[in-house]
Amino acid sequence: MIEPIEHAADILSKAKSAVALTGAGISVESGIPPFRGKGGLWEKIDPMKVAHIDAFLDDPETVWKLLIKDMKTVLDTARPNPGHIGLVDLERLGILKTVITQNVDGLHQMAGNSDVIEFHGNFAWQSCLDCNQSIKTSQVDLTQMPPRCSCGGILRPDCVFFGEMIPHDALIRSQRVSAACDAMLVIGTSALVQPAATMPLIAKDNGAVIIEINPEPTPLTSRISDLPLLGGAGSIMPRLLKAIRRRGPST
Repeated sequence: MIEPIEHAADILSKAKSAVALTGAGISVESGIPPFRGKGGLWEKIDPMKVAHIDAFLDDPETVWKLLIKDMKTVLDTARPNPGHIGLVDLERLGILKTVITQNVDGLHQMAGNSDVIEFHGNFAWQSCLDCNQSIKTSQVDLTQMPPRCSCGGILRPDCVFFGEMIPHDALIRSQRVSAACDAMLVIGTSALVQPAATMPLIAKDNGAVIIEINPEPTPLTSRISDLPLLGGAGSIMPRLLKAIRRRGPST
């Protein structure tokens, strides 16, 4: 019986338009704690009280202090791990075309992926609520809470809060590339949160093979995934790339 890694390598080495769907699990190995699940941030604080757009607009100082300030501190020092680098390597091999991510950390772009669809926006930038001017999060001064723009307006991260819509263009593009892909890597997510959860379904309904990389079985494993690879992306991806390279250029 063929080993799962070798089986996945066979599939990907023949793929012409693979897509990856990533969640918080791929960034845990970069030191970024997840929001959901065991040990996640939402076990400690109520997301409706600190991560809803109404909560931010009602009391931006509290939301900055309880949520955004700590996120900035973590993300300022976070760097891509071998899971991210593996996706860049797949792109350079001509296998991976697009990354759809639920993450806001910008690590896929930092690693080198060129086409990243961000479902929930990006924490790398802040926007002024008054003048809409943008400023890099790394340049935000935290001595004042909430931080303010040079015009005096309050800054907010370019992330999607609870109560806000997923960017329309991101949703439409994600649906399109999912329908067109011949293989989908689902990494570090159980794909239970809508609308991201529909992407593996769209891919599978259009004939794609679903390869799941997660440390533990998820609801996807038994229902959607064709080939589950149990383990962290940081350990699985280098092994997978090694197996693909052994096969040489696809024909």
